[in-house]
Amino acid sequence: MKIGFIGLGNMGAPMAKNLVAAGHDVIGFDVAGVTVDGVEPAGRAVDAVKSAEAVVTMLPNGAILRSVYEEIVPAAVEGAVLIDCSTVDVESARAAHKLAADTKKLSVDAPVSGGIGGAAAGTLTFMAGGQDDAFLMAKPLFDVMGQKTVHCGKAGAGQAAKICNNMILGISMIGVCESFALADKLELDRQKLFDVVSTSSGSCWSVNTYCPAPGVGPASPADNDYKPGFAAELMLKDLLLSQQAAENVDAATPMGALASALYQAFVDGGGRGKDFSAMLPHLMNAGHKQ
Repeated sequence: MKIGFIGLGNMGAPMAKNLVAAGHDVIGFDVAGVTVDGVEPAGRAVDAVKSAEAVVTMLPNGAILRSVYEEIVPAAVEGAVLIDCSTVDVESARAAHKLAADTKKLSVDAPVSGGIGGAAAGTLTFMAGGQDDAFLMAKPLFDVMGQKTVHCGKAGAGQAAKICNNMILGISMIGVCESFALADKLELDRQKLFDVVSTSSGSCWSVNTYCPAPGVGPASPADNDYKPGFAAELMLKDLLLSQQAAENVDAATPMGALASALYQAFVDGGGRGKDFSAMLPHLMNAGHKQ
């Protein structure tokens, strides 16, 4: 396929590279002038889409997504599928779908899970929202860039799934970090705690796969001085999106609200640029003040 790719940052660049490696003809644009080996550079966003059968966007937020779609949707060919892989608010995702539908273009909101490593390895998980025909047209590209795709439902459903999943992740990581910090105070060996929790009712991904305690469990960012696999500020972004969505639909998410406040304090207090699991040393330093 001829593919336009807009947003060649830390996630977009390796995703575009994998499409090229699979034999697709990719034309890319990034506002910062980033270029990627094998991707033909475009001078403007519209130049990347005007003859593309599929357009992939990976952008920072909903306001930028709306702005880019207002620019590129009229330039895209009729029948093209527009695939937005950004993580944005549900309302912006639905607005992007409407812009596409109004000009007879197919569209999918498809945020990802798996981080930079998953983007490079082609092992991302895509959570897709949109009509069946749009999803089926986009699915072969998801199969190149990732290892799993779930069609979550109508327009905006992909974003809804992403923020609900990451609200669980943010809440659970705080609980795990609190437990390890408490274990330290109680003079309970961290490895013993892991051995119990990882095979008991407290078992979860934040313990078994991504343990925030260095030297415990499988290798994780905690073993690399908390250099980010998933940065704390990105977790904060997703938690804030969850709270925006909850407010819009009057949903009770008290734990999500508290997790948002805790990650806001962590990021503001020096956590920016660290992995979100560095909540553990943050809590240990804070003591009972939290």
